[in-house]
This record gives sequence, structure tokens and C-alpha cells, in this order.
Amino acid sequence: MSVILRTAAVTDRGKARENNEDAVHAGRTLVAVADGVGGGPSGEIASELVIRTLARLDVEPGPPNPAAALREAVEEANRSIREAVEADPSLTGMGTTLTAMLADGDVFDLVHVGDSRAYAWRNGALTQLTRDDTYVQGLVDKGVISAAEARVHPQRSLVTQAVHGAGLNPAYRVVTPQPGDRFLLCSDGLSDYVDEVAIARVMAEQADLQACAQGLVDLALAAGAPDNVSVVVADVEII
Repeated sequence: MSVILRTAAVTDRGKARENNEDAVHAGRTLVAVADGVGGGPSGEIASELVIRTLARLDVEPGPPNPAAALREAVEEANRSIREAVEADPSLTGMGTTLTAMLADGDVFDLVHVGDSRAYAWRNGALTQLTRDDTYVQGLVDKGVISAAEARVHPQRSLVTQAVHGAGLNPAYRVVTPQPGDRFLLCSDGLSDYVDEVAIARVMAEQADLQACAQGLVDLALAAGAPDNVSVVVADVEII
């Protein structure tokens, strides 16, 4: 038994940004979202570089050891960012978040760095699969502020870890799917401005993948969308 994905993706620069620093991949065995940091064109260079590196894993048959291949690809992407900065010092400070899932037999290997998110929609419930690498999440973990306060905190977008060419400690986990599961990967342009109740409503109402992805982006745009917003929606097929 193995798993593959049916996917749809939508990305938008939002209403306040001049460029889109997000990059996405929506394939049959790999889904990924990367949200560039560093400002100007450098953020989009970092996110595109990381997504391009991971996209090479989206082949059938897949690598013999998907979990190891995913780790190696993340390390390669991190090295590539360092090498790009060394070749062009004007890119200093660039980096990117990364959230990705790779099919591995009958499970998915998930990697997470930064504040892009992965969610699972199962039996009418939306569950966050990742923990934000952010300053405000640290405050929530310590009980200093509530999750509701974190949503409106002025430093909610301050990430504490990114793929940026230096030391990196990604979070890895294995996700075991069930028939009927739908996964959502998104940049913080969605999760910072649209609450999970509204996200869950669209996931429930839109059976069509493309309509679901577009509906989620439309919610962010309706909320003002001051940031880039990217969404990948994936349905599981077990074969």
C-alpha cells in the first residue's frame, strides 16, 4: 500500500506587497510552501531555491529512502542559500520558511521550519500539524500570552528559525493518513489573518480542490491581505 496526492495551489502577492516572496510545489508525492524572508528580491530567491531543490524529490518511483532524501534535500537547499550569499553579498540576510510533506510508502514525512503551517482536515476537524518557530509562539508556550493574543501581537511574524544558510534544526515528523484526509499547507499570509474556524468552513464546504484553495486565498484577500498568501490543498489517495 502507498499514498499519492491530488493537489491544487494558489498564491497571491496580496494587497500591500510589490512582489511575491512565497513559492509553492503541488505534486503527486510532494507538497511544499516556502515564504521568503529578507526583503526585496532576496526573499523570493531563497524560497524559489528551496522549492526547486525539494521538487526534485517529486518523482515516481520515489527515492528508495524518502525520509533520508528529504533531510538531504533540506540540507542541500540550506547550503545553496549560503553559497548564493557568498557569491553575491547583496543577498545577505535572505532566507525562507519551509513546510513540506513527502510520500513515503503508506505515510508522509513532514519537515517544518518557520511559521508556514500544515493542517490536516479529518472527519470534520481541522488539526494543526506544525508548531510555529516564532517569538510569540515562545511566549504562548511559556504562558506569557494566550493564543488569541498571539494572533494580534505586533511581533507575530518574527520567526526564530528559517532556512538561511547557517545553523538549522528543522522539525521532522511522520504523518499517517487515512482515506478521506485533506491536507492544507499555507504561508502566514493565510493563518495570520484568517482564523481556523473560517479555514475549516471552507475545507468543509468546498469539495473541489481548486475551489477550496482559491476560497482560502479569497478569505485572506477579504481580510486585507497585507502579506503574500499561498495555499496548497491536497487530497490523499491510497493505492
